[in-house]
Amino acid sequence: MKAYSIEFRSKIVQAYEQGDTSIRKVAQRFNVSKSFVQKLLEMKKVQGNLEAKQQGGSMKSELNGYSTQLADMVEKYPDATLAEPKRVLGTNIWSMG
Repeated sequence: MKAYSIEFRSKIVQAYEQGDTSIRKVAQRFNVSKSFVQKLLEMKKVQGNLEAKQQGGSMKSELNGYSTQLADMVEKYPDATLAEPKRVLGTNIWSMG
């Protein structure tokens, strides 16, 4: 899911900071969760900005780097069972099989 823009985040915080409203009402007005509004208010207080943190990207698939080999195997042996790729690539790659 794509992060909300800083402009949208700022509107949410400004709506709350103008006072005479609750976090729940602001969340309903902008169609976001109450916890998201709370998180934005905390971010502004602690960090001084509303920039989204980087999402994902740190985890790589166990099959990362094997896509060419797997594609070749599927093309060459379309009816192969799970045992063949296990034998060729190693059992640690196919731990669920």
